[in-house]
Amino acid sequence: MIAKIKQSIPPKYVFNIKRFLRVTNIHRNTLFERLKLLKNIHKGDRCFIVATGPSLTISDLEKLKNEITFSMNSIVLAFNETDWRPTYYGIQSLHVYRKLERQIENIDTKGVFIADRLARCIQVPESLKTFIFPLNVLNHNKEGKKYSTKFSDDPFKVVFDGYSITYSLIQIAVYMGFKQIYLLGADSNYASNSNHHFIDYGHGDPNVSIAGEKMISAYKVAKRFADHHNIKIYNATRGGMLEVFERVDLDAVLKK
Repeated sequence: MIAKIKQSIPPKYVFNIKRFLRVTNIHRNTLFERLKLLKNIHKGDRCFIVATGPSLTISDLEKLKNEITFSMNSIVLAFNETDWRPTYYGIQSLHVYRKLERQIENIDTKGVFIADRLARCIQVPESLKTFIFPLNVLNHNKEGKKYSTKFSDDPFKVVFDGYSITYSLIQIAVYMGFKQIYLLGADSNYASNSNHHFIDYGHGDPNVSIAGEKMISAYKVAKRFADHHNIKIYNATRGGMLEVFERVDLDAVLKK
C-alpha cells in the first residue's frame, strides 16, 4: 500500500519532501551529511573545473598540477598520459559510469562527487572518498524546447541539474567557498557530428543536436547567480561556443 502511494506521487514532490525532512533535521544521517564538511573549506580561493571537451590537452592538465581542480567523466582515461590528478572528481550519469567503471574505481582524489540517482544504481566502491549529492533533475527528463534550471549554493539541500556534470560542480564549488572559478575544456559545441570529447570513449548524447544549447542556457543561470554574489566565473576554454562568461587565457591566469 505504501509503495503504491509513493509511486503515485510526482517525483518533484518526493524530492521536495525529502529535502524538507533533511534540512529540518527530522530525517538525519542521510547519504548527504558528509557534504556539510565541505562548506567554505576553500573560502576565497580559486579553482579550475576541467570539462572534457575536444579543446582540452594533456599539456593543459600538466599546467594545473599546483591548482585546486575539479574534473569529471572521461578525464580518467587521460591518467595513463599524465601524473596530474584532479583534486575532486564528479559524475552523475549511469551510462557514463558503466563505460568508465574500472577507471573510476581506481581514482585517487580528495573527493568523488556522485549524484544520488547514480549512487542508488551502483555499488559505490568503498575505496573512494565519496560525497553523494541530491540531484534535482526538474523537468529535464521530458522533451521540450523550453530549457530552464535553477542554481543552488547549498548542495546538502539540493543540486539542480543544468544538463551537465560541469553545472553541478559549479554549484558545489560555490558551496566550498571558491570566489574565482575557471572553466576549461567547456567547448559546448555539439553542432556537428565530430568528436565532442577530449578522449573518445563511445558515449554519445542522444540529444546531441541541442545539447550545447541546453548547457549554455544553464550557464546563463549560473552567471546571474555569480554576478549577484561576488563570484567570478571565467571561461579559459580555447574556442568552443560558450560565450556566457568572460574569456581568459589559461597561461596568463596561471602566471598570476
